[in-house]
Parts: sequence; structure tokens; C-alpha cells
Amino acid sequence: MNKLLNKKVITILLIVVAGICIYAFWRTPVPKKCPIQTDEKVEKILPAFEEYAKKEMANWKIPGMAIAIVKNDKIVYAKGFGVKTIGNKDPVDERTIFQIGSTSKAFTAALVAMMVDDGKVKWKDKVIDHVPDFQMYDPWVTREFMMEELLEQHSGLPGYAGDFQAIAGFDREHIKHSLRFIKPATSFRSEFAYVNNLFLVAAEAVERHTGKSWEKNITERIFKPLGMKDSSMGVEPLIKSKNAATGHSFAGNEVKTVPADLKWMYIYGPAGGINSNVLDMAKWISFQINDGKFQGKQLISAENFNYVHSPKTIANIGKGPLTFYCASWVYQDTKPYPMIWHDGGTTGYRTMVAFWPDAKIGMVVLTNLIPNNLAEALPQYFNDLYFGNPKKDWSGEAFAKVKKAIADEKSKEPKLPVQPVPSMVLEKYAGAYHNDVYGDVTVDKKDNNLEITVGPDKFKILLKHWDKDMFTSIVLGEETKADVAFAVGADGSVNTMTVNSINQDGCGLFQKK
Repeated sequence: MNKLLNKKVITILLIVVAGICIYAFWRTPVPKKCPIQTDEKVEKILPAFEEYAKKEMANWKIPGMAIAIVKNDKIVYAKGFGVKTIGNKDPVDERTIFQIGSTSKAFTAALVAMMVDDGKVKWKDKVIDHVPDFQMYDPWVTREFMMEELLEQHSGLPGYAGDFQAIAGFDREHIKHSLRFIKPATSFRSEFAYVNNLFLVAAEAVERHTGKSWEKNITERIFKPLGMKDSSMGVEPLIKSKNAATGHSFAGNEVKTVPADLKWMYIYGPAGGINSNVLDMAKWISFQINDGKFQGKQLISAENFNYVHSPKTIANIGKGPLTFYCASWVYQDTKPYPMIWHDGGTTGYRTMVAFWPDAKIGMVVLTNLIPNNLAEALPQYFNDLYFGNPKKDWSGEAFAKVKKAIADEKSKEPKLPVQPVPSMVLEKYAGAYHNDVYGDVTVDKKDNNLEITVGPDKFKILLKHWDKDMFTSIVLGEETKADVAFAVGADGSVNTMTVNSINQDGCGLFQKK
């Protein structure tokens, strides 16, 4: 009897305890997905901002987007829109990972600023004093090139000089070495021209002084102190992530996914190889608007942080607000306060990071479609809403300009002759070709076409006959009409091959061996 009573008492006690636990669980508030703070001024404009963002996202056909806004050192807004992959229902949220493209450049500049703080580098030191094998085409430029100028986009090089090397699989060492072969387009320090390759040199200087890779420096000196736990470098973390957005691009008017394993932007890591989400990037923005301080700790001196943000190179004259390139940032004379920003684009993603230092507010926009200009338009629209400027349809204007540019480009496309002149037998074009930047490439007959193989990854460019000794190229599914021209001598033998689509920097002419 006593045993039975004891069992009943124990059962009742267990039921009571279970009830208390259930009640406590029910009463306990569910934690928020991210630490969002409130800001009255931001809250007031959010409905209009969100409505505009969603409307224009559909206009640009962007599958997925995420936005975060930071005020002082607090995240006051973070939200995902749309889907990670077109045709899929998996939604983008504030933790979804995107490639951030050229907004990675500012991370490299931050490492250089840390080297200056550490007394290992001075901004006006000669590059050759830190990277002895650095060499430009002009010996005088090689001698005079200063460390800060690796970040300031006035090198005299043609815009995007040598970029196809990364797509073809050449490594960082090869790309840095090729600088000596690329002829300048302008005088040194005279004009703005955007390049990626010089950021590899800046990263090498950091590596030489620390004995650690660029990737390890970013992780130890930036990601960890800022708590950017979801951020990474390299294609593998992106592919293996359970919450990553797929990249997209256009095929005609249709949006398509791009291959997930493309790695050229990671070869160009110091210029564009970081993966992140808006929550992590919000911490990066807080770091910017608080002059190198994060959660009370000064990671970079305010002096050197301001140096990085200060104007260095005039980037436009007479094209809207006065704009300067800084050291991996852009300074724009918006009203009432200047905006510091940088955008980024990879094969499938478009990014924008912007902040207003005087107002201690900033935002990041991550999208998974290229091309689109909504990422750049939204901070401008936010600027007008937040500061009470007259409203302007920044996205609509950008969309109209892009549409016109596409139409203009289409109208300039070569027209196929009514009676194209036949080519020589394809075997005559085949063989080995060479230039100093891309090294040896081969041209082979492939069925009834030709195929160029270039780089250590044996990257393929398919050629289809256009007219006489000219061929249309197909690269990653994109067709460029009358792109490749072979020069034939009086004896009927081929002397050179010019690939016009990679000759904007003068590096697309190949001599037949």
C-alpha cells in the first residue's frame, strides 16, 4: 500500500514539474533571429523604403536580395527578400551568404592601414621597398609607385587591365608578374582607371610583413575581432553553405543561374573574394562609421582610417555629384552629407556598401543577379528619404540608362555580310600562339569550328566562322560577334590572332609561333 502511495505521489509530482516546465517555456520570449535595435527616424521611412525596394527588385528581375541598416553601432534593420535560387521557394533571409565582390577591396585597405599603425609600412613608401619584384611597364613608374597608390586607381593602366587572366585560371603570382607587360593607357597619376591586379600587390606587402596569407590576415585581424562568423573566402565555403544565395545572370531577357564553382573572383581575393551576409557586413559598416573602433576597441587608428576614406583621385567631372576614389572607397558629394561607398560585382552577384560618416549611419545591399543597378540606387533613395531631400527615382533612372546602353550596344554589333567570304581550311588557323601576358595558347579545330585553349585551367573559347578570317567567340555561353580576327600574310600563312573582347587593355594580340 505504501509503495503504491509513493508511486502515486511521485507521478503527481512529475506531472506538476512537467506543467511548470511547459508554462515556463510558454512564458519565455522567443529570441529574435538577429539583434535588431530600433531607431525612430529609420522606422518612420521604412514602409516607403521597403515598398520601393520590392517594386524595383521585381523591375530588375532580381531573384533574391538582403538589406541591413546600421545606426552608430547598432543594427536597426536587417531583412531578406525573394529567393536564393530562381524557380525555388527557399527564401533569402538576413543570414544568407552572397559574394560581395569588389567591396572586398576595403578589407585589403584596412590590412594596409593596420601595417601603417604597426610601423611596418608608411603610406608614401615606395612599393619596391616592400615588394622588391614589383614591376610596371615603365621603369620610372616602377621606382616611384607608392604604397597608397596601389589602392587609389590612378596607375595609368587601362581599366580592368589583365582581368581575363583570373577567368582563365592564372594564379596571383602570374597576374602580378604580368603587370610589367601591360602598356599604360594614360600618364601615371593623371586619370582614374579601375583595376583589380594592384590589390594583389598590396596583399603581398601585408603577407611579407606578417608571414601569413591574405586570407589568414583577414580572418585573424578583421573577421574575428568584428565577430563576422559567417564570412569566408574561397569557393568551397560558398558551395558548402546551407544558406547561400545562387548567382544569376541574364540569357537574353531571361534570368539564369550561373555555375556555382566559378573561382576567378577568389583568385582576385584581395580585390573581390569575400563571401558574407548583411548581418556580418553590418558589423563592418559599424567599424567604418566609428572610425576604426568596434565595441570599444580601436582596431585601426582614427587617423589612418580617415586616410583610407579621404578623396585621392577625381573619378568624374560634370557627371552628377563630384566623386572621388579614396583608398578602396568612393567619396561622393551627396546632400546634406557626403556618402562613402563601394559597389561590387561578380559572375552572378551585385553588392553595395554605403555610409554617411557625419550622420553615423550606413547600409549594405546584397543581390544575386548581375547586371543590376538597384544595389547602387537603394542607398541613394535612402539618402533622400532619411535626410528629407526631394525624392528621386534613382532605380528607374538607372534602369532606363541600362536599357539604352544595351540598345546602343546592340545597334553597334557587326552585321553579317549578305555573302560572307569563306574562311581558309580551319587547319591553317590551328596551332600555338603566344603573348607575354597569357603565355602560350592553342587553337584547335573542333568539329566544324575552332577552339582556343588558354591558361592553366585550359579555359575554352569556342570560335564560329563569321566572315573571311574573322570568327564569333562564345565564352561561358555569351556570344561576341566578329570577335576574333586572324591576320594572314602574303604567303597565306597566319601571323597573328586578335581576341578583341580581351584586347581592351592591349593584351589580346597573340603571335603565332
